[in-house]
Amino acid sequence: MLVLGIDPGTATTGYGLIRENNGELEAVSWGLIETNKELLLGKRFIHIYTQVSSLIKRFNPDVVAIEKIFFASNAKTAISVGQAQGVMIYCFAKSNIDVFEYAPGTIKKMVAGGGKAKKKDIQKSLRKIFGVKIRSAKKKKSHFDDSADALAVALCHILVSKEKGGEKDV
Repeated sequence: MLVLGIDPGTATTGYGLIRENNGELEAVSWGLIETNKELLLGKRFIHIYTQVSSLIKRFNPDVVAIEKIFFASNAKTAISVGQAQGVMIYCFAKSNIDVFEYAPGTIKKMVAGGGKAKKKDIQKSLRKIFGVKIRSAKKKKSHFDDSADALAVALCHILVSKEKGGEKDV
């Protein structure tokens, strides 16, 4: 099974692909979809749609796991991220790929052992599972947190699927 994990965002969306085969896990690819903050929101959504479509064509994932929107203090950001997430979900649905949604606490618990784990704890767990090669490119500006979060979402789906048969389909 090839799982595409998504950490949704408007400016930066992280993605990570993990292949699970008979209990063996392989981090296949990870990276970012970035949009120009100067563009109007609609143009940014077109870019996100195009890039997500490209990921689907390139990797042909069996399933997608996406992080649920966490609403804290900035409603404007939460709304635009939710809109970007909607664009992505539409793209996956159009390609007949099932989408599963996971809360941040569930992802942290499944990957790092605790629902209040920090980003560094998630990255440490990923490196322990996949090896030290799970990191950002050297000497390149990176939002590796977003890529690592996306890998964690994909891993969460694999672990939850083994335990419970998956979470709610979007």
